[in-house]
Amino acid sequence: MKSNTKRKRLLVDSVADRVEQLLVQMTMSEKIGQLSQLQGGSGVDQDILKEAIAAGQVSSLLNEVDLDTVNELQRVAVEKSRLGIPLLIARDVIHGFETVFPIPLGQAASFNPEVVKSGARVAALEAASKGINWTFAPMIDVSRDPRWGRIAESLGEDPYLTSVLGNAMIDGFQGDDLADAGSIAACAKHFAGYGASEAGIDYNTTNIPENELRNVHLRPFKAASEAGVATFMSSFGDLNGVPATASKFLHTQVLRDEWHYDGFVVSDWESISQLSIHGLTANDKESAYEAAAAGIDMEMTSTTYRDHLPDLIEDGLINESEIDGKVRAVLALKIKLGLFENPYTDSKDYEQISNPEYMQEAKSAALESLVLLKNENQSLPLSVSDKKSLAIIGPMADAPYEQLGTWIFDGEQKISQTPLQAIEHLITDDVDIHYLKAMDTTRSRDDGSISQAVELGKKSDVIILFLGEESILSGEAHSRADIDLPGNQVELIKAMSKLGKPVIAVILAGRPLTLSNIVDDVDALLYAWHPGTMGGPAIAEVLFGLESPSGKTPVTFPKVVGQIPIYYGKKNTGKPATDESCVHIDEIDAKAEQTSFGMTAFHLDAGYKPLFEFGYGLSYSEFNYSDLHVNTNSLTIGNSLRASVKLSNIGSCRATEIVQLYVRDLVGNVTRPVKELKGFKRITLDAGESTVVSFDIHTDDLAFYNREMKLVTEAGDFHLWIGGSSATELRTEFSVTKP
Repeated sequence: MKSNTKRKRLLVDSVADRVEQLLVQMTMSEKIGQLSQLQGGSGVDQDILKEAIAAGQVSSLLNEVDLDTVNELQRVAVEKSRLGIPLLIARDVIHGFETVFPIPLGQAASFNPEVVKSGARVAALEAASKGINWTFAPMIDVSRDPRWGRIAESLGEDPYLTSVLGNAMIDGFQGDDLADAGSIAACAKHFAGYGASEAGIDYNTTNIPENELRNVHLRPFKAASEAGVATFMSSFGDLNGVPATASKFLHTQVLRDEWHYDGFVVSDWESISQLSIHGLTANDKESAYEAAAAGIDMEMTSTTYRDHLPDLIEDGLINESEIDGKVRAVLALKIKLGLFENPYTDSKDYEQISNPEYMQEAKSAALESLVLLKNENQSLPLSVSDKKSLAIIGPMADAPYEQLGTWIFDGEQKISQTPLQAIEHLITDDVDIHYLKAMDTTRSRDDGSISQAVELGKKSDVIILFLGEESILSGEAHSRADIDLPGNQVELIKAMSKLGKPVIAVILAGRPLTLSNIVDDVDALLYAWHPGTMGGPAIAEVLFGLESPSGKTPVTFPKVVGQIPIYYGKKNTGKPATDESCVHIDEIDAKAEQTSFGMTAFHLDAGYKPLFEFGYGLSYSEFNYSDLHVNTNSLTIGNSLRASVKLSNIGSCRATEIVQLYVRDLVGNVTRPVKELKGFKRITLDAGESTVVSFDIHTDDLAFYNREMKLVTEAGDFHLWIGGSSATELRTEFSVTKP
């Protein structure tokens, strides 16, 4: 699954030497040109664009995917511009190119770095065959609000899981060497705090105390920096009163001075010119100054740098040496990508897009992303031997475009294999399939279709409902305040549940939905996210038992939207809730005396627990955890311990379990979460088989930022859990001591 072609690279000089050889020849106009990214694609006047490229005023283009056009524009840059500096060709290649993998949140449900790496690798190879050499992924914003549309593009609520999977995605995109054909530069976005937008509204304000910022939201970005991600992207949002694009704290103090990052930072789309809309600046000239001074190296689509940096330099507000530093980082990436030696792309150097191997990779990813949330009375897997008819109902059963999800500019719906198609292919001719779309879209409110669905259900042995939300209901700028199933889907489920037939619900969605109003009306509930090109065969094979589901929730499912934000890694508070302390609103007597004595942190109408916790997911088999122990109950700072547990498959089929390790630091300089994920492993066992699963924990893994914003590991007592979700109760203890 890789191109055998390796770009030629001149080895005479080091990257730094080659950069300086170019830089010393550059005019100020050409330097600023290297900090400018412009829009390509349809609607752009090619003559004007070529003129700007030839004049050295363009460093990068985005959204140009026609290979002939890309090669022609590269030819202009290399052969017509004074210094022959090639272009970075950028595209939002998020979870696939033409072959679409599950949305990143779905991939995160696999808890499998290899799945994420493979998906990124396929995407990189397909994109590179079109001349693309830079993608704006991974999005590693810690995301704890399912109302936010871009949670679909995230890797979930946990900083550790996001770090591990984000680095796997970087590895897949960038490969072993950026100069290899098929390797494209990755971009860690959005720096930082974007996932905490107030009310889950995209582009909204965020207020995150520095300690929380460092302990949660910055951790995946620090991991990406250490993994060698080629670029960073700034966030749109206002962070603690300063839009992130103008944050010297983020881009200079943290990224450059503390982390020593030497790649470059690109703004988000027009986020520099938007600084004046935020109210931080009065005009584009001030915006250009604030962004440049903060540490933004390249401007995306807007032209405040090109228009105003010369005057800012002349005014003495920006030093030419600062511009040189930005240009160095951009040129270095172009050299590392081998673009000076090989600026052109020959599609014959690559395997065919959407070939069988890529499609199989997409299917495997979809299989591992599926999460079985409910399976009452072992309703799944279905057996066709005792079923003569199936009702397949719902707007997502045969929706080849909708199953691809958000950010699929280049996804090809014609190659999508839908659940209906896959089920028809899988089962025998002896089983009748009664199909009804029932709703034009997931938002439809045509009650007349319910009666048709009921009639189909009556003459079927089992009912499979394919519901959820269309792809357009999640993603950038698509936040929702109400995250129940939209349209009349709830009414449809309740009507079918009255028929006395087994009801299986398969949900395809870009976020966790609130399902409390339907979970009791279905016998089984399979969460498929937006599963991508091969979602249909993956779903069908799980429904009919060819595969056992193995996914786990990478984000908490709230009971109701009013619980948001709700996530497993919460603080304990001074009045932690317990099952005994929670009183439901319906249990309160009329004219009850007003008192807070003995009360704890919970909602009267929703309690304190979610509908489904982080790390939750069922299997067709059953796993038992026992014999949890650590090899030492006391370790000195600077050392490691090994935690082990016996895992047994006590069910009747071969299956995979995602074993998760959590810790809690009981006392800290700042309060610590009640649980933190520190390790996970996918373990496959035959029925009746057992194994010992071990994790090594170093005291560095227990470090956190204290009140002085210093990363420290403190001596003290810890709890450690290993189990099948964040709600596991199998616990042991250990302590950390000073040397």
